[in-house]
Amino acid sequence: MDERTLRILEFDKILNKLLGLASSDLGKELVEEIKPEKDYKRIEELLRETNDGVSCIMRRGSPPLSGIHDIRASLKRVDIGGLLNPGELLKIADTLRAARNLKNYANENMDGTGSNIVVELISCLEMNRRVEEKIKLCIVNEEEISDYASPALADIRRKIKDKQNSIKDKLNELVKSPKYQKFMQDSIVTMRGDRYVIPVKQEYRSEIQGLVHDASSSGATIFIEPMAVVEANNSIKQLKIKEQAEIERILYELTADVAEIAVNLKSNISILAKLDYIFAKAKLSTEYNCVCPKLNNNKKIVIKKGRHPF
Repeated sequence: MDERTLRILEFDKILNKLLGLASSDLGKELVEEIKPEKDYKRIEELLRETNDGVSCIMRRGSPPLSGIHDIRASLKRVDIGGLLNPGELLKIADTLRAARNLKNYANENMDGTGSNIVVELISCLEMNRRVEEKIKLCIVNEEEISDYASPALADIRRKIKDKQNSIKDKLNELVKSPKYQKFMQDSIVTMRGDRYVIPVKQEYRSEIQGLVHDASSSGATIFIEPMAVVEANNSIKQLKIKEQAEIERILYELTADVAEIAVNLKSNISILAKLDYIFAKAKLSTEYNCVCPKLNNNKKIVIKKGRHPF
């Protein structure tokens, strides 16, 4: 079928509608590849896919397709020994959950109903709840690793918090004491970089022993780290280094867990893309009350009460 005919039929508008019904970029990719088919067996297969998708929707409602991500780039990085970041790991966990949710959907939906392409595809999905839940336990969001990721990380963070509270208590006591209050621009404890400091009036610089880290734009205020807390601030810096090392160790461990199931994940991605594509077709079919045509090899076309979807 030539491009002019497709344009007259407004085939592009049908595809755009179908794109809007796909839940993932993976499904949309397959939609964008659609062209009119000529092969009888292939057409038969594609119509059966849609029919089976409609059957699932009519029996159980719309399938749970949220959480399907394109994780192919992440899996390539795993293949070459790269480290996955928290955001990538969360997407992998989401995709594993999507596979599990579809398994549950199929089990509840189609028991004893005979052959169904959609159910057969779902049966090929591989679940791994251990990896899925481990990632969710360890990672809060794309920027934050949970305290529950390891006992070592929780211990390091507890020590950091204790040190920080100790420093703030010492500095609050200093800025609010009658002896030093007149030297302060404000009775607050603030930070410059990763160091706790206090705002001191420029003219009283010599009254507070410590390290100068910054000054206000006017120069009237300087931010001093009193000598009394320098060692504690240094301890926090060392603990932060340990924290980062432990976070990296956790990410390597989670990446290794993903590497062990990478083959299954690659298979899942292909199946999930196909399922999203099929269900998009099925949703379009139900939305417009479409009827599956009966095929023949006799070059015979009979259209009864036919209409363009739009």
